[in-house]
Amino acid sequence: MSETSNYTIIWNEAINQIRSEIDEQEFQTWFNLEYQGADEKEFTIAVPSLFYKDQIKKRYQTYIEGKIEELIGKYVSLNLVIKPKTEAKSPQAEEPANNEPVLPAKEAAKPKKDRHNQLREDYTFETYVVGENNSFAANAAQAIARNPGTAYNPFLIYGGVGLGKTHLMQAIGNYIHATTDSKVFYITAETFTNEFISSIHESTERAKAAFKNKYRYADILLIDDIHFLQKKDGTQEELFYTFNVLYDANKQMVFTCDRAVSDLKDFNERLRSRVGRGLNVDLQPPNYETRCAILRKKANASGITIPDEVIDLVSKNISTNIRDLESALMTLTAYTDLVGKPVTLEIAQQRLKDVFASPRQSNISIEIIQRVTAEKYHLSPNDLKGKKRTQSIVYPRQLAMYICKEITEYTTTEIGQNFGGRDHTTVMYSCQRIEDIIKTDPTVDSTVQSLIRDIKDYSVKS
Repeated sequence: MSETSNYTIIWNEAINQIRSEIDEQEFQTWFNLEYQGADEKEFTIAVPSLFYKDQIKKRYQTYIEGKIEELIGKYVSLNLVIKPKTEAKSPQAEEPANNEPVLPAKEAAKPKKDRHNQLREDYTFETYVVGENNSFAANAAQAIARNPGTAYNPFLIYGGVGLGKTHLMQAIGNYIHATTDSKVFYITAETFTNEFISSIHESTERAKAAFKNKYRYADILLIDDIHFLQKKDGTQEELFYTFNVLYDANKQMVFTCDRAVSDLKDFNERLRSRVGRGLNVDLQPPNYETRCAILRKKANASGITIPDEVIDLVSKNISTNIRDLESALMTLTAYTDLVGKPVTLEIAQQRLKDVFASPRQSNISIEIIQRVTAEKYHLSPNDLKGKKRTQSIVYPRQLAMYICKEITEYTTTEIGQNFGGRDHTTVMYSCQRIEDIIKTDPTVDSTVQSLIRDIKDYSVKS
């Protein structure tokens, strides 16, 4: 048997082992790989697009290389190449250029449809600004809009307040509504719950059937803010059955949530498993360049001129989310409309000084932060305040210090005193350490944001 044949057998065996170890839906979604050849140093594998290449590198390259190493007995690298497409699709379909999403042109032969009565007309891919923080989610959303109910089903978009989850979800709905005859339903989890309760209170089989049929015969179901369903067992049960009917019929489902589905509390495990089985993407706060692009696009849409130095000022001082950027821009737009004067740097500094102040959470104590962080890592608050320096304690301790600095008014000296009398320089080092980790591992930022949400929830209840 030739060496080339041996490499082919090794590749096939590696892929077969991976398939046996991961969920079949996950395998079908991501392992659209084609063996091209190999030598003693690398395996060359073709992928269908740059989008796939980026995701395989991020998610699976080390995993695949490990499987090959187990079979060969030495490390061999994976060389991912993009296979040219044979079908007549736009070569830009998978990756937007110039921070703008690109989708195939709508069918010219079809007359323009009326807007969807449940969707915001301005929530489209054309108005969605793409940056490093959301490019994965935007590309996935476009893929779903082109081919709903196929590889990326269900699709979960999660992240903090004001990051564009609803915009992206409704962009999918608007595109599908405009280009197909599919029945698109958009609803918030709260409205879904209220309709379910109303159908029960009517106590007639007709009312119950009407509610079920409304959503189980949808082609596209978009449900916003599913974190609202926590502790609502009956509604979760109904959504579970609706999910099964639509999934079995290859109908596309899209959900949004303020956190990863694994972080939801009092949530039906069967429903959690269903929602989590598809593609889950998180939205991070926009970086400086994306914030500038968002402000320019929204200013142009509003018909006002904002000088570059004002764009720079706002982008540097507001880094939380898109909603806060929009609020600042609305303040400047209102000034222009009411006073009739153009916005200058001095005016922006004066009108937005309160916005730039970044108010902290005065009702959150260091004790609450320690308690919630310790609970997440199965520790006690005393562990975080103690002298032990094992990694299982040091990392949560540094996270807790970092969150104290980010969301409270306490000084580094006060924070150190509450962590076992540590020096303020220790607190500063811990905070810098977490900042450095976030730069190289975006999942840590998701962990921080999840903890902050839990801390705020706890402070409200206490």
